[in-house]
Amino acid sequence: MKSTPDILDTRRAFLGRASMGLGGLALASLLDPKLFGAEAGVSGFPNYAAKAKRVIWLCMAGGPSHIELLDFKPQLAKHNGQPMPESLTKGQQIAQLQGKELKILGPQYEFKRWGESGQEMSVLLPHIGRIADDICVVRSMQTEQINHDTAHTLMNTGTPIAGRPSMGSWVVYGLGSESRDLPGFVVMTSEGGGQAQPIAARQWHSGFLPSRYQGVKFHSGGDPVSYVRNPPGVDRQMQSELVDAVGKLNRLQADAIADPEIATRTAQYELAFRMQMSVPELVDFRDEPKHVLDMYGAKGGDGTFASNCLLARRLAERGVRFIHLYHRGWDHHGDIKKGIAVSSKLTDQASAALVQDLKQRGMLEDTLVVWCGEFGRTPMAQGSGRDHHIKGFSMWMAGAGVKPGITYGATDDLGYNAVENPVHVHDLHATMLHLLGIDHTKLTYRFQGRGFRLTDVAGKIVRDVLA
Repeated sequence: MKSTPDILDTRRAFLGRASMGLGGLALASLLDPKLFGAEAGVSGFPNYAAKAKRVIWLCMAGGPSHIELLDFKPQLAKHNGQPMPESLTKGQQIAQLQGKELKILGPQYEFKRWGESGQEMSVLLPHIGRIADDICVVRSMQTEQINHDTAHTLMNTGTPIAGRPSMGSWVVYGLGSESRDLPGFVVMTSEGGGQAQPIAARQWHSGFLPSRYQGVKFHSGGDPVSYVRNPPGVDRQMQSELVDAVGKLNRLQADAIADPEIATRTAQYELAFRMQMSVPELVDFRDEPKHVLDMYGAKGGDGTFASNCLLARRLAERGVRFIHLYHRGWDHHGDIKKGIAVSSKLTDQASAALVQDLKQRGMLEDTLVVWCGEFGRTPMAQGSGRDHHIKGFSMWMAGAGVKPGITYGATDDLGYNAVENPVHVHDLHATMLHLLGIDHTKLTYRFQGRGFRLTDVAGKIVRDVLA
């Protein structure tokens, strides 16, 4: 008859096997840190198979003119200098031209057909034109906010009300981060070409979501993150001991008062410590071949849009979930012909290079790239420039399940109203979340007695732009 095993032997066996299992997990995390992400998402997401793993959002801050870039309007050229039809503009929301005589300003640059798809785009965008077969141009975007700050807030958070979570925060909240050593949501800015309207930090804030989901802004020059290097006399071992000690104190406080922000603080201290190793390597472009640097027109560390685009690719490679680049310089109320040429030259090559680079590395198939401003510009002249415009403007996107080589939607003959397949900001957000495997109606957070979401109470998936 087989004897019953001693309970102590059973316990020893369990503990021995458990310890070997924990050791295996620790070893696996060292060999491949991607196996254990820095931040897990909310239970239940993604809702279905995702096309996109990450988003790179290229924000042309200030309002790029669709009429000079992506929306060919020969009738506008034909009627240059004539009064704008009152039937279009009467009672409409206009920014600085309100109450003034409205005259048509024809396109300042020629358009041509690009690629096998024959998409019509401006001669100001020769590099983006060469990737015409890889991108989807949407000509029927609409928003509700006529001024920069509130328009950015609507585009970034789904509402003009300040203090709500940004889309990057929503995405990281839902899906978590694939990077152990970098934030899940990174923001970078550059400027040049026109008025550089300020971008408030609340545009990448986590709002009422836990603060660990807010975007981390990288500086344009010098160290991208403040205090990423230890001060003189402090080595890595000393820093590690300090982080451990602070973590223990935070855990004691968390046990006492159960504040979730304490856990966030602890996690951010630990992430910051790991970033002291990961960030200097991230921004060191010496391992990039010359032909890649030349493709972007980048040097590295100079704060240009080109360098930020290359850095965005490097962040994407390292598992960062949401990367938001702002180029401030598209606010052309005057001398639009000169200003938009400068802004385009600063951004065209690198925008296209990012798509090409991702494609060559096999990353475009699971990276969603979006190029968009907060609104467009009026068909009416404001002196030698154009005013803000919200009724119809253009953007493009590529990768991760987006149908390439197509133009979707249309504005009227003068580029004023979106008249074919209008796409609201909420629709763009719903489509983006869909590509990430998220049902936009289910990604909610309970706050002050109400369930909130990025798309508020609206939003429909634009299925015609999906491959």
